[in-house]
Amino acid sequence: MRKTHDDTRGGATAEAGSLSVVVPSYNHARFVGDCLRSIIRQTRAPSELLVIDDGSTDGSPQIIERVLRDCPFPCELVARDNRGLCATLNEGLARTRGRYFAYLGSDDVWLADFLEARVRVLESRPRAVLAYGHAYLIDERNRIVDCTRDWARYADGDARPMLLQTIAPMSPTVLYRRTALARHGWNEAARLEDYDLYLRLSIDGEFAFDARVRAAWRQHERNTSWNQTMMLAEQLAAQRRFAASLGLGADELARLHTTISFNRAEDFLRLGEKSNALALMRRNLSGATSARTVARMLARLVVPYRLLERRRKLLQRRANERYGSLQF
Repeated sequence: MRKTHDDTRGGATAEAGSLSVVVPSYNHARFVGDCLRSIIRQTRAPSELLVIDDGSTDGSPQIIERVLRDCPFPCELVARDNRGLCATLNEGLARTRGRYFAYLGSDDVWLADFLEARVRVLESRPRAVLAYGHAYLIDERNRIVDCTRDWARYADGDARPMLLQTIAPMSPTVLYRRTALARHGWNEAARLEDYDLYLRLSIDGEFAFDARVRAAWRQHERNTSWNQTMMLAEQLAAQRRFAASLGLGADELARLHTTISFNRAEDFLRLGEKSNALALMRRNLSGATSARTVARMLARLVVPYRLLERRRKLLQRRANERYGSLQF
């Protein structure tokens, strides 16, 4: 499906203020309609919307075609065999031409003024390679169950210290400046698509942080973020690749990795993976920042997972009572 309004690609020069949006879609039939409607309802319409379905087997392309019939700006659906997320994002970057570029996962959503707010930030920050902000976390029924504003310590300006602690922008919150993004693109050998890219971009320029909540990341059973083992391995590997460019010597990098690995044990505990958490703690005990930190983790090791899960659900319920739900 292709729906255009005198749309021209093929390497055309980006126009001032033009804005491209790409949706990489893969087996999110339950959520892709809300994703697309959140783009269509933006207060600042993108110049073009490209949806690339990466070999879905759940009927996603049919849903996408139906929703895009109501799209008032140039849009296109490309449905093809599976190539992976990073390859899909690189294809989307190559097929679009906006001066600003954003992608939205087919299970995530934007609030109505996301694009307007992010473009305003980038236009006011010429040294910034991207703009990002806080996000709601929503469940499968669009209920807000958490908000990064309540716990994330994001940075404005030089993002390297933040990234080296493996704290990174959530992808639905990011708008890129194409001139910076086009120099790098996504590493198709990486399984964690954004962290590698963020490290490279942080060497080039600033990350402009907007503290307002303008996007939502969806939690569900197929999220990559549940795989903490893969995420940790990918983040440490990316840091090794760019250590020299980031000014890190071998000894400093080793100390950093010990601290990161020890702290990551807490994420394994949160998921109930106590054996993995204990192994990380034992191998990286020298990375503990304080005796209090060690004591807190040891205490969590002996707490039954059902009690941790009960507490997690209580916190989600309180967040939903505070923030409500999203409607599309």
